[in-house]
Amino acid sequence: MASQMKIGDYLIRQLSKYGIRHVFGIPGDYILGFYDMLERCEELRLINTSDEQGAGFAADAYARVSGLGAVCVTYGVGALKIANTTAQAYAEKSPVIVISGAPGAKEVQGATLLHHQISDFGVQKRVFDEFTVASTVLDCAATAQEEIDRVIHAALRFKRPVYIELPRDMVTALCPAGHKEQRKRETSDPETLAEALSEATSLINRAARPVILAGVEIHRFGLQKELTALARDKGIPVAATILAKSVVSDTRDFYMGIYEGATGLEDVCSYVEASDCLLLLGAFMTDLNLGLFTARLDQTQSIYATSEKISIKRHRFDNILFQDFLRGLSRAPIIPRTIGDIPRPQPPRPISSGRTSKVTIETLFQHLNAFLKKNTIVIADVGDALFGANDLYIHRSMKFISPAYYASLGFAIPGALGAQLADPEFRPLILVGDGAFQMTGMELSSIARYGLNPIVVVINNQGYSTERPMLDGPFNDVHPWQFSKVPAVLGGGIGFIVETEEDLSQALLTADKNTHGYTIIDVKIGRDDRSPALSRLTRRLAERVRAGTP
Repeated sequence: MASQMKIGDYLIRQLSKYGIRHVFGIPGDYILGFYDMLERCEELRLINTSDEQGAGFAADAYARVSGLGAVCVTYGVGALKIANTTAQAYAEKSPVIVISGAPGAKEVQGATLLHHQISDFGVQKRVFDEFTVASTVLDCAATAQEEIDRVIHAALRFKRPVYIELPRDMVTALCPAGHKEQRKRETSDPETLAEALSEATSLINRAARPVILAGVEIHRFGLQKELTALARDKGIPVAATILAKSVVSDTRDFYMGIYEGATGLEDVCSYVEASDCLLLLGAFMTDLNLGLFTARLDQTQSIYATSEKISIKRHRFDNILFQDFLRGLSRAPIIPRTIGDIPRPQPPRPISSGRTSKVTIETLFQHLNAFLKKNTIVIADVGDALFGANDLYIHRSMKFISPAYYASLGFAIPGALGAQLADPEFRPLILVGDGAFQMTGMELSSIARYGLNPIVVVINNQGYSTERPMLDGPFNDVHPWQFSKVPAVLGGGIGFIVETEEDLSQALLTADKNTHGYTIIDVKIGRDDRSPALSRLTRRLAERVRAGTP
């Protein structure tokens, strides 16, 4: 019979079992006992960040790269600071395990108010219940192991965050011996699956121009191979939503690029919208994905499959797993066809040296496109860092990460911390605006502390350029920082000021060689300069604001 285990030890064992090697967070008194266990664990490494929000974003990016992430904080003042990052992970389907310390089970029975307490002790769990798929309070040793298993399984099944509250006097409590983990295996109803595949196959075979619009769930559920097999073997071209950029490598001959309705590239938009059979696979129908609802997609002739619903035309099929449906499609008797002339992402063109003209958003991304390598992972923050990056040529699948749906500023720098620890083979290229940098840029100190070497490109246009075309004013400006001098304060890196294209070329060349620490490149951009993609988007936003359209 298996020996008894402490609750904390069992939680650590399960984190390690499911592939977590790093836990992000900041210690606090209600979680110190568990932190001590983590510190003594050889399988897991504690990554202390500058702020809880940074820990949350880092865990989110870690989960996107490796499949599961974890963040560990104290009660109240710590946990509530990652409410936003957990909400983002929920919205964009990133499986993060949130572990929060809490007052002891015996302490909550007293009448005395405890520090970090809001009102009753259950408030924090109720908050996280709103944006996690499972939650638990480990206040009973007899059921703690089953509860830990349950919530971790939920994170893996639904690819969304879960919440574990660990009272400080329960960390060392002994669980009963003999526990055996039981993971429920969900399966599709075979008859319903066969009927759905038959109807989908018939619709595709009748179509003259089927197109796949791939979404982020393809990555979350590890279905890139199935998508590739379907597109390549059946001759069906693929476009991706902005949130799913790089779900297919730009080098694939069946891949067309990003579809964003009227805010995207016209040739991709026209080709997708002319399809008489659109396969929406793992895609979220969000405002940014749909070009602020300028998309003209005929869902009466569509196959729409996600982890939450599968519908074909107006028929809905329940009790089918998304992964089973996609795998079934890749093996279905779909008549192969030849992919004709389709839009294609444009490979980067060499940049001539000695160009002394002032850097613009357009020329910045031209240089960055030529700079990208097979071992680059791009982490883009919200704003023109994201929209300008739409046309970057990504060499390998799933090497582009951004919060392109929830759109929380400040993700990229702590996100790079999580992404590089999750897969050290890849070097992050961080694209961040000056405003977003000021929110979480101090996580570069964590990046320096752990010896990482991302390249940080700050798009410095003195404020929030996305909002200026709609309503401008001092509220859209940010206080100017001397970003190139940040390494002098934090250590571990080097900095550059870039105003001309030649400056940029030299900075990128030096950054490429600086593999022992981070590089920060302060790129001075005109206040009203913006990328073509952002110009299209902001024009649509301004039209909606003037029209009073929500």
